[in-house]
Amino acid sequence: MNAAKPDRWIELWREVNAQGQPLLAYQEMASLYAQPHRHYHTLRHIDECLAEFDSARHLARQPVALELAIWFHDAVYDTHAQDNEERSADLAKRCISAAGGDGNLGASVCALIMATKTHDPSLHPDAPLLVDVDLSILGRPTERFQEYEAQIRREYEWVPQTTFIAKRADILEGFLARERIYSTEPFFAKYEKQARANLQNSLLHLVAKDPDHREA
Repeated sequence: MNAAKPDRWIELWREVNAQGQPLLAYQEMASLYAQPHRHYHTLRHIDECLAEFDSARHLARQPVALELAIWFHDAVYDTHAQDNEERSADLAKRCISAAGGDGNLGASVCALIMATKTHDPSLHPDAPLLVDVDLSILGRPTERFQEYEAQIRREYEWVPQTTFIAKRADILEGFLARERIYSTEPFFAKYEKQARANLQNSLLHLVAKDPDHREA
């Protein structure tokens, strides 16, 4: 990893004039992303998101809030729960507040994190960019996308195969049904075509595992 390192977090911490010990805050966050039940939603995911953000930072209206949202958006991750984004947003708000951060900054970070729950780009002016950053994995080269799909399955290994196939197929079909997967022009140009090919191939693979599943 090159982006999600302590030095970058410390620099961001100083940029918002946060108090306290930034290295300790980083270590606490890194320990969350290192939890053993995680396989995709790890610090590697944050690293990949930060790298994508770096190439599109000029598009952000509130780049500092957006970067903080990237760091925090999967800080709480439990595949048995339905409120991970809410809890991640609450953690971000509490951390920013405890460090003496601006309340408006905390509110913006929370809104951005919540945009990743349903990939809703309407919740904040920078939500379209954050959602595109979060979804960039869908348009990555085939090998990385397939690795991602396998990692997601491992995170949901407690779900029976038939149930997982049905739920996962619904998610993939939902993305394919969108007029556009990516809202911003740079991400649309860079990833839309490959994302649709990846999603379609993954869906066909799932259906092959479960012939009784309805076709898309």
